Amino acid sequence: MYSHRYGIQIPYNTEIGKGLYIGHFGNIIVNNAAKIGDNCNINQGVTIGQTNRGNRMGAPNIGNNVWIGANSVIVGKIIIGNNVLIAPLSYVNVDIPNDSIAIGNPLRIISKSNATSGYRNRLYNPNS
Repeated sequence: MYSHRYGIQIPYNTEIGKGLYIGHFGNIIVNNAAKIGDNCNINQGVTIGQTNRGNRMGAPNIGNNVWIGANSVIVGKIIIGNNVLIAPLSYVNVDIPNDSIAIGNPLRIISKSNATSGYRNRLYNPNS
């Protein structure tokens, strides 16, 4: 099984857009009910998981052009907007609006245009 060999567990039926970039080896877990948009970067140690009870029962919906820092956890039926940077070691269990930086635990949300500029790698561009 490749998940044991590479340390990355992304089920085949996970809905993922074009241009997914995984920057480093290992310990990435994505729930099959999660949705990931175009041109997203996921770093090592990231968990994108579901919550099994409460108001946010379910898995995340992650927008386009999102950069997810190392060892971050994103859980629950939440919406991560477009052009969002999730800083390393952040715990995200609430909606994050477009053009924002999500940082820390407890989480702080900072509005920032071009939040992921200079962070995302190997972007998919259908015109090139």
